[in-house]
Amino acid sequence: MDVIEVIRKRCSVRSYADRPVERDKIERLLEAARLAPSASNRQEWRFVVVTDAERRAGLAKAAGQEFVGQAPVVIAACAETDGHVMRCGQPCYPIDVAIAIDHMTLQAAAENLGTCWIGAFSEDQAKDVLGIPAEIRVVELLTVGYASGPPPRSRSRLPFEGIVHWETW
Repeated sequence: MDVIEVIRKRCSVRSYADRPVERDKIERLLEAARLAPSASNRQEWRFVVVTDAERRAGLAKAAGQEFVGQAPVVIAACAETDGHVMRCGQPCYPIDVAIAIDHMTLQAAAENLGTCWIGAFSEDQAKDVLGIPAEIRVVELLTVGYASGPPPRSRSRLPFEGIVHWETW
């Protein structure tokens, strides 16, 4: 599949079939994340793969979103960071973890799996559910599974001309 086709295919899935995801597919998602670029090649990302129903229910509670627990896989995308800030003033770990997650979502789309980024959750509750040490940041949760129905209708996007400036603003 052409990369742009995978990008167009990817969508946020919030309703999952009661079907486990094959371990080799999960491993390919994680390999895609491992190959992502990172600031100064710091590779601060760490991942906790959750398939246990009770733990997924705990993450759903931490997120206040029931569908999180219904996904057969939830990946807690974390950072083991020293807080490095890039010269542009941005901390690198949230950006680097986001790039790794995006690699996973695209690999998932290529594997005919659905995903959904979860940024609305209690980090402390997620850490409690997963036994994550205090010094580790939980940046995002990612639900993964087979969609229970047809893909959601795609959302509108701003026109190309509305987001791109050439040479100057």
